[in-house]
Amino acid sequence: MPRSPLHKLVRPRFPSTAVGIESNAASIVQLDRARGGFVVKRAASIDFPAGLIQPSFDQPNLSDPKEVARALSDLATGAGLLRQRKFSASLPEASTRSAILTLEGASGSRRESQEVFEWKIERSFGAPLSELRISREQMSPDAQRQTRYLVNAIRVEVLSEYESVFRALGWHVGLILPRHTGEEQWLRNGKRGDGLLLTAHEQGFTTVLMRGEKPLAVRSVLCEPSEADDELHRILLFYRDRAGTPDKSTAVERLLVVGEHLDKKRVAGIAQETLGMELRPLNAGDVGLLVPSANLDFDAIAAPAGLARMAW
Repeated sequence: MPRSPLHKLVRPRFPSTAVGIESNAASIVQLDRARGGFVVKRAASIDFPAGLIQPSFDQPNLSDPKEVARALSDLATGAGLLRQRKFSASLPEASTRSAILTLEGASGSRRESQEVFEWKIERSFGAPLSELRISREQMSPDAQRQTRYLVNAIRVEVLSEYESVFRALGWHVGLILPRHTGEEQWLRNGKRGDGLLLTAHEQGFTTVLMRGEKPLAVRSVLCEPSEADDELHRILLFYRDRAGTPDKSTAVERLLVVGEHLDKKRVAGIAQETLGMELRPLNAGDVGLLVPSANLDFDAIAAPAGLARMAW
């Protein structure tokens, strides 16, 4: 799951191979280090039949788990990774939910703090904690110096569907995260200036504002394609108001748009209108990823490649 405050003391060893699953396709990536960044060592993508995966937070996702397993086996074979056993995995946005939770003030005890935190989780995700699998990453305090956490949640029953497929394949998948968490890794590169991720899917889009190595804000928007422009404008206004008048060290300098459901040029135009600055959407080379084959689409592999990047 996302890096914890103990990351510097005890760094888990993540695999350099990851799979990304979407409603209509899946991709698999194995990375290697290269001078100044990373290089795709092996990769492949595959399309799913319509209706095979139906991402949902509340409902079953897989109409035929055995067919999903066969498709992923074919995917691994096509990439030359059939014997690989250790993977990380990104799941569809609509299968997961994310929220930033703030712990106001100081509770009387650690137990009381945990109870408040659990209550906030249940209120935010609309489900009892016993029905959820969560991860949390401590973020920078807010302006009032209150403790904040980025929390990812998935229902246990939904996660079990995907885990059963992984077990059938003999895969050991220890790191399972939402798609946007894999993609945001390409903005965690220590550069000055904020990075803004927009990851599009069939039901809307997710935005992540990165400051330094940490997310500053995360918003998930469910909307029709015809409503995307207006919703994006609102999101960017929220960022502008949240950040105030940015100085050179905090202005949005990097824009990463992933997914065919958002037009990159249109997004750049809306960003310029709203933020008053010209932003060119980043490509694979801009974020330090060398993709040797022209047949590999960065949008398709950005999430699993981002998780594979966490091996270093």
